[in-house]
Parts: sequence; C-alpha cells; structure tokens
Amino acid sequence: MKAADKHSKIIHAATKVFAKKGFFNARISDIAKEAKVADGTIYLYFNNKFDILISVFEEEIGSLVEQVTKSLSVEPDPRKKLEIFATKHLTMMKKNKNLAEVIQIELRQSAKLIKDYRNNKFSEYIDIISTIIKQGQEQHIYRADIKPGIAKRAFFGALDEISRVWSISLETEYSVADTINQIMMIFLSGILDTTSQNN
Repeated sequence: MKAADKHSKIIHAATKVFAKKGFFNARISDIAKEAKVADGTIYLYFNNKFDILISVFEEEIGSLVEQVTKSLSVEPDPRKKLEIFATKHLTMMKKNKNLAEVIQIELRQSAKLIKDYRNNKFSEYIDIISTIIKQGQEQHIYRADIKPGIAKRAFFGALDEISRVWSISLETEYSVADTINQIMMIFLSGILDTTSQNN
C-alpha cells in the first residue's frame, strides 16, 4: 500500500474512532486496529493523537473547501452561492456522520484544539460564507448593516445544528432539499436588501 493511501486510511479510521469514543478516550491502538495497521505504523505518519485530530480537520475540511470553492467559482449570484454552500455542507455531513460528530464535539470541547488551531482549514471554510455575504453587499443584494463575521457564524450554526440532529438520528423528518429550502428562506428573508429592490 502506498504511503499516501495508508495515511488516508489512518485519517478515516481516526475519524470513526473519535466519533465513537471521543478524542480523549480514544487510544492510538484503537485507531491502528480500525485502520488495520500496527500501532507503530501510526507514528510513521503522525507525532501523536492530537496531531491526528488536527489532520482530520485539515484534510477532511480541506476537501470540503476545495469542493465548495470549485462549485462557487461558476456561480455569480450570492444567493445561489449560499445555497450551494449549504447543499455541499449538509450533503457531506449526512454522508459522513462520523466527521459531522467530530466537528460538532471535538472542535468545541477541546480547549487545546480551539487555542492552538487558529490558522486552519476550518476557519478558511466558514470564511467562505462571510466572503459571499460581502459580495452580496457589494451588489446591494444583502443589507449593508449586516456584519459578515456574525452572519457567517449564524448561517454555519444553523447548518451545524441540522447536521448534529442528523448525526444522532437514524431517521430524519426532512430531506436535504427540504432542509436547505427552509434555511435559505429563513436566512435570506432576514438579510435581503429590500430597500434597493423596491427602488
């Protein structure tokens, strides 16, 4: 097996183990067992458990950044861009419930992670939202008095809460499409620049 493939296999195994046991309760041996490699193999690719957790975020979220950025590059409408972001995020979180759980729990509960993990893919990921908001403001589609830094957290928070519910429930009342339609309707009706549209 190529080194890159083994590295990726360990990342996927770690995501599953962290989701199931939590970062602090998970052991390197648990990850090795899930990845079907020797314990020592883990240390050929990672310094420690914390390094693995950071790599989970950097690589899994990094993949999301690439997918979302590519889709947004061909869409000029800021309203459609927010919809694309929501669709990509919720689809991925519903598909990869282990990743959703790791994002929701470890990114919030690990004080060390929050302190040390600053210039990172996760920040880059949610900054995509504030960039879309700014573009919409420049085009007089979104209200000028909306603070993009707050808006991005409010929007991502809504998506995150939906994926949190999905990660703990085998049955969901609404489809991804229905959920996105509701979120977009609620969010856009609050940030649309109605004054410029009435002129």
